[in-house]
Amino acid sequence: MRHSLEHIVDWFIPQSAHLERSDLSVARNFVLTHVLGPLMSQSMCVFLYRTDPDPGFPCYTVIACVCLFWTLPFVLKYTQNIKLAAFLSVELLAFTALFGTYYYGGATSPCLPWLIIALLLGFFYFSEQQLLIVGLFALNVTVFFVAYLSNGFPQIVPVADLAIVSWVSIVSATLYMSWMAIYYSHVMSMRSQIEQETERYLAANEQLQVVKELAEAANRAKSVFLAKMSHELRTPLNAVIGYSELILENIPPGSDATKQKDVRSINAAGRHLLSLVVDVLDLSKIEAETIELNVETFDLARLLDQVVATVKPLADGNGNALTVQHLTALGTMRTDQTKLRQILVNLLSNAAKFTKNGNVTLSVRMDRKPTGTWLDVRVRDTGIGISQGDIGRLFQNFRQVSAATAQHYGGTGLGLALSQKLCTLMGGSIGVTSEIDRGSVFSFCIPAEVAEPLADATSRPDHTFSRADLPADFGVQFS
Repeated sequence: MRHSLEHIVDWFIPQSAHLERSDLSVARNFVLTHVLGPLMSQSMCVFLYRTDPDPGFPCYTVIACVCLFWTLPFVLKYTQNIKLAAFLSVELLAFTALFGTYYYGGATSPCLPWLIIALLLGFFYFSEQQLLIVGLFALNVTVFFVAYLSNGFPQIVPVADLAIVSWVSIVSATLYMSWMAIYYSHVMSMRSQIEQETERYLAANEQLQVVKELAEAANRAKSVFLAKMSHELRTPLNAVIGYSELILENIPPGSDATKQKDVRSINAAGRHLLSLVVDVLDLSKIEAETIELNVETFDLARLLDQVVATVKPLADGNGNALTVQHLTALGTMRTDQTKLRQILVNLLSNAAKFTKNGNVTLSVRMDRKPTGTWLDVRVRDTGIGISQGDIGRLFQNFRQVSAATAQHYGGTGLGLALSQKLCTLMGGSIGVTSEIDRGSVFSFCIPAEVAEPLADATSRPDHTFSRADLPADFGVQFS
């Protein structure tokens, strides 16, 4: 029964009122009071009609005004403006009360209590526009007194005959007022709860903001610390690598092979550690927003030859065939050559490391579009592959596919995270498609020319990268 009544009431309520709890409650109360309120007043209408010796214009006007209250829910529905419907309701109630008071009983009229209710309703619906309600009632009362001073109160029905209907009116007005008082108390309780929820939300938001600032400060401090430590570590590592190379040069040919092997191991370990330190240094600089792009013009084919020469020993060590495909004429690029080399080495090294006795293919092409020329690079391997559930973790700092993978293959989990950030820094993006035991394809696309050097990691080239700028078959998942 209750749900059926709510369904009927809600039919009159515009959809916008459903967005706020308080607005919905006010709209529902408005509909209910304008459906049930006129029913409570029908007893007065019947009494006036029966006691009026010659029912005419005054009697029918009061009856018509009472019935007009039933039209106001439709006004709410079709105008979707509860303020307009409430204004018409307050004015209609004030007019009906004063009109009935003028023709039926004057100062002792049974209609007079409803004038007070009209005033209270006006302040309820227009609590923020009190001057509007005061002005409206002042106008109505002024017209009433002008009519009284001009003609006095007509004695259509003797005052004594109105005693019974006066009690009926007082009881009806009291019930209506009680209803509104209970509803107003409910609204105030609801608003109090909303205010408490808002205060709790604001307090929690302030605490989160403080925690966020502390976390950002700690992250910046960590990045600065890593950058400084990485920088300090490079000097002794360079010394280790340099002296090991010097020792190798000074060992006579055909001398102790064990000594040569040990020195080469020292040199390889130093170079590996130096590469890790460089990755940490670059990553910390990006996070601290202090890294800069060193934009220069260079021959792309020559850079690829250098990268392949660097990665080929690792590929050969795992029995892999390393193939390079120039799908278009390459020519020159204008960007940060060192960071592009880092991305290529990281992707090719990963492909060679996770592939045994397979193929690693580097495909490169220049894609010329109306928005500019883009370098499209793909590294395809036939290695162990990656499950769809693990792809999302690939580009996170210090994260690898699984603990088992990290234990078996080694690595720090920085290469892909750094590659993604460097691609973004140069105005491009990186992605991957893969299947378990079927291999992987890592792809990235960056502008072939950066017009101006970028001051920090938050800067971007003149053209903003979007998926529309990619080649038509650049079918990768973007992280």
